[in-house]
Formats: sequence, structure tokens, C-alpha cells
Amino acid sequence: MPINASSLASSFPQLTPSHLPVSYFLLLLLILLYLSMEKIMSKHEHPLNLVDLWSEQLQRKEEREEDEEENEYEEDEEENEDELVANQDFQCLCFLCHEEINWFHRYYYSCSRCSSYTIHKFCAELPDRVEDICEAGHTLVFYQWGHNWNCYICDRPSKILYRCPICCDYVDANCVTKRLQKNIIYHPSHKHPLVCMPKELLYECDACGKEHKGNFYQCRSCAWSNLIHSHCAFLPTKLHIQSTTNDIFSHIHPLTLAYSFPYTDRMSKNFPRCRVCLQGCFINVGSFGCTGKMIKNYEDAEYPNLLHLPFPDPSYSLLKHLFFKEDGLEVTKTHISHPHPLILDDARCTHTTSPTSSRIKSISYHNPMKRIQLLCDGCLRPIMSGPVYVCANEENHCNFVLHEWCSRLPTELKDNPHHPKHPLIFRSKILERFFGVFNCGLCRLPCNGFAYCCATCNYFIDVNCTFLPKEITHNSHPNHLLLLEGDKFICQTCDSFRIPLQKALLIPETTTHMCDKHPMKLSYFPIENHKSEYFCEICEEKLDPESTFYHCRECMQSIHPACAAASIIQYETYAKYENQVHKFVNVKFGGTYDNIKIHPHPLSFEQGIASDGECTKCQDTLQYEMIFRCSNCKFAIHYDCEASVKKERERERERARAIRFLFM
Repeated sequence: MPINASSLASSFPQLTPSHLPVSYFLLLLLILLYLSMEKIMSKHEHPLNLVDLWSEQLQRKEEREEDEEENEYEEDEEENEDELVANQDFQCLCFLCHEEINWFHRYYYSCSRCSSYTIHKFCAELPDRVEDICEAGHTLVFYQWGHNWNCYICDRPSKILYRCPICCDYVDANCVTKRLQKNIIYHPSHKHPLVCMPKELLYECDACGKEHKGNFYQCRSCAWSNLIHSHCAFLPTKLHIQSTTNDIFSHIHPLTLAYSFPYTDRMSKNFPRCRVCLQGCFINVGSFGCTGKMIKNYEDAEYPNLLHLPFPDPSYSLLKHLFFKEDGLEVTKTHISHPHPLILDDARCTHTTSPTSSRIKSISYHNPMKRIQLLCDGCLRPIMSGPVYVCANEENHCNFVLHEWCSRLPTELKDNPHHPKHPLIFRSKILERFFGVFNCGLCRLPCNGFAYCCATCNYFIDVNCTFLPKEITHNSHPNHLLLLEGDKFICQTCDSFRIPLQKALLIPETTTHMCDKHPMKLSYFPIENHKSEYFCEICEEKLDPESTFYHCRECMQSIHPACAAASIIQYETYAKYENQVHKFVNVKFGGTYDNIKIHPHPLSFEQGIASDGECTKCQDTLQYEMIFRCSNCKFAIHYDCEASVKKERERERERARAIRFLFM
């Protein structure tokens, strides 16, 4: 559709020299002469074919719906996947506007003979003349300059313009098509074409949920339509995720952009979370997102003593982190927690000339692989290496053992962040609680180890929680500070992220178990290329891969964190504990309870197992609970039942004393 000088002149009003000055008329003639010499827009000499980039994919979609054999469909999909990806990555330049033609444009024209000639569908169909663009109401004529002119609307240089011959204004073809609402794209997220809105907006994009300024696309066919910013509309269909997450998360394969995630699919995949920001995936239009979520929000110099969790293995603890020292260890010492002298046992000690132990038998360190249990009587963590203090009184078979760093805990704490009102006093045993078992005021777990207490408030807190700082970082949510609020750590940058302090403090990064010869590492997401169902190797129950669990990549085996903790301390396994932490991880079972009013034989303090049956008092099951068990007969009773009986007897004694006092 070439435009010559005569056709251009015919667009002008009938002007004569009597109407215009001679100089203006001569200038107009020179312009018309120049235009007649310019090849404004030449038709291509060969036929053009309309190409639909989506046709192949739509055809295969119809074939899949008609295919009755699922196996055959899966094979076809694997064979054709690379070819479909190549179509989605298609790019070429438009011969007219010299801009990119891509998959989202869907249609374009190509020459049947010349392989290099391609043109946008809307560029090939640009009209010769357009109305309602010029503010003065004149008709704009299309032509192509040999050099750039600035557009009257957007002020950007362009060679493809519409010109008003009266006002001498130039309008870029892109601006014209926007005004005419013919700048459209065909997007996979919607069944209708999307039209670029004629003016730039400052608005929230319905694809990514963020505020953008610029061009938005909208469907003109639907009564209600999302507004999609141009950046999100033209997101690549394939992406190497590590390039946009500061290497927080990486994946060996490119990720494919999904435009929807139906509820049924999310339910079948255990409601997966985003691998980067850990938030739930609720996709309406489609976005990779999360590109700014994992930017570090603190400076290391401002937090020199920041605690980074989880700890590397079960032998590590917060007390070791704070109080461990290599040199200057006392070979013998006394401690307020034990009536006998204590002797240092440490195979590492080469700096002392005196023997580190006068005991005839050396201790066997905790080793779940060999079913050897050795728990510290202070912090109740496994003792897997020295230095430790053991009781020197071997004749009485005293098995008291204490980490070296647990022997140096302060006797009083002032201004503790978890109880700043009153000082906290160190207690090796809470005598006010039955059998020394109390519920920690911070993590809420039962504990019978060392504690700090406030006599004024009747407040008790175990020694591990006592020194827990208010701010930490955790590998499950890297690069962001987590602030302790109540019994959870929350991220103030990401509103939805929170992790229970039990889970943060008591689940280590790696663990070992007899079912696997390799160390098992903590995972927060489903394992890549894991095609089978997830089952715990210990309890043999199903495992949710969207929750924290341990996994061995060599053997492809997984276990629950609670089952792993039970295995480490050799307790009864149970996968359904709250927050994935074993309920009795802070309880050291053992010891004897003598009470002939309850039972004539001594009772041992244990965790209930299936063979224990039902409680003698309440007839409820004893499995997974704290119980007292007789080794001579089948008698067994819940800890809580015995504690309530003892409390009732104490109340009866109080009433009896009160009655005696009245009659004195």
C-alpha cells in the first residue's frame, strides 16, 4: 500500500496561492517532492503466509483430550516437549518496525520464498490513514522515513510514523495502534486477546500483586478482567531460578512458568510452598515472583553475636555454643546439682599431666547406631564426646554425668529477656513439681533437667530456653532476621513466615539412624526427582514433604524429625507430635519411685510403649506417655494420674491439719 505524492496532496484541503503566502506554498511543494522520491512503504513482491505459533500446541492439546491411553499420551508428551519449548522461545524481527516478534504475539506474516522476511500481523495491517489522533481533527497519513523523527505523543524516535500534513506533527505507529486499541497480544493465561491500555498507569498488577507504573494489558471481552503489567505479561516461559534469587535456591533444570494452580492440584501436592519465600502458592495469572524476598535485611557488623540455627548435629546445643572452652578445665570439681565429687572425662585432653579419670571403667559415649544412651543430667542433650564430668562414686553405681559447659552455668541471672521483672535463680531440680518434672514457661515442653526459676512468679524455664536470644536466623528462611514473639520466631519482612522456637532450637541440621549408613540432612521442601511416596523409615507412616523432614539423598530414605529425635535419645517413636519436636526431648527417663500406698514394688519412670496396655487408674492407653512401670508385675500408671493422686493426698493432709488446728 504505497503512498505517493498525489495521494498525500489529495489529503490536504484545496489550497491556492491566494489562500497562503508564496513562501509557505513553495515549502509545501518541496515537501511533496521529497515524499515522492521516498519509498514510503513497498509491498513485498512475494505472497505472505499467516503463521500461528500456537496452532501446533492447540492441535496437540486436542489430541491429548481424545487420547484414551494414558501411557501413550505420556510418551508423546516427552517426545514433543522440546519442540513445543522451541516454539515458545521463538523470536524474530519485524521487517517493518524492527521490533521483536515472539510467542505472545501469536500471529505474524512470513514470506513463502524469502526466509528472512517476517512482519507483525498488526504491522502488515496498518491502515493508510487514521482518524481521531490529531488534536485538530486532521487525517494522519502513514509513511516510513529514512531517518528517525520524534513522536509527538511519546517523544521517542521512530522511522515508522503517521504525519499530519497540516500540523506537521509526527506520531509513532506504536502510539497510533495503542490509541486505536489494536496493540494486542494473545496470552496463554486468558482465552481472549489482551489489549494494551492507551495510557500508562500506576496500578497493582494482578499477576504478581505488586504496584507497577507503565503499560497494562486487559481483556476487552470479559466483564471483569485482570490488569497485567507488560513486564509480567512478557515473562519468559523458561527460567533458571538461581539467576533471580541471589543463589538462595538453585535447580538444575529451567523452571516453566505456570499461569494457574487449581486447588485440586495444590491439594494433591500437599499444598506446596514457594521454595524461595516459603509462602503458599496461590497463582491466579502467573508469575515467578520472589525476586526481592531473599535480599539480606541486616548487616553482619551490626549483629556480631547473632545465633544461626539450626545447630549442626544432635551433640551441639545453645549451652555449648555459649559456654564451651578448650583450655583451663578442672580435673575434679563439685557441683550443687550432685552430692558426690565429679571427675573430668575427656579423651581429647592432652594438655594435663594428671589422669582425667580415676574410675576403673571409662564411660561409653552416646551412640544411637550401637544403641548406647548417655544423656546429660543438666541440659538433657546426648553426650557424644567430651569433655564431661562423671560421678567419682562408682561403688554406689551412681551414673550422674554432666557436660563440662553445663557445670559452669551462672547461679543467678538478672534482666533476662524472657523474664526481665525479677532475677532468675539456678535450680538443679524443681522440687515443687512431682518427680522434678515441670513445663518450661517458654517452649511449653515438659522437662526434668536444670532450670531457672522465679520464686515470686512461680515461673520455671529450662536452661536451653533461658539463654535463647530474641533474634536469630534460620536456614529455613535465610537472609532475614527472625524475632521471638511468644513461643514463635517470626519474620517482620515476610508477614506470613513463622517457626516455633521448639522447632528452631531442638531440630539439628543433620542426624544419624540405624536405618541408613549416611548422615541424614534436614530438608524443608520435597526432594528433587523423588518419584515415589514419602514414608518415614522409622514409624512407617506417611510423611508430608512440604514440612520439615530428614532425608538421605544417597539411599532416598526419609524420617520425621520427631522420630529422629526419639531415635537419638532412644525413646518411643511418634510422628504426630506438635511442631515436629518429640514431646519428651527435654525429659530424661529413669529413676525409681517408691510409694507403697500406690504399689508394693518400686516403680521406674519410663515412656509408655504399646505392650504397657492401659493405665491402672484411668484405663487410657499408656503408649507415648510418661508413666510409672513396675518391673516385677504388669502394674503401670500415668505420670499425670499419679501426680493427681499425690496432690489429692496433700490436700487431704492439709484439710486434716486444719481440722486438728480448730480443735486445739
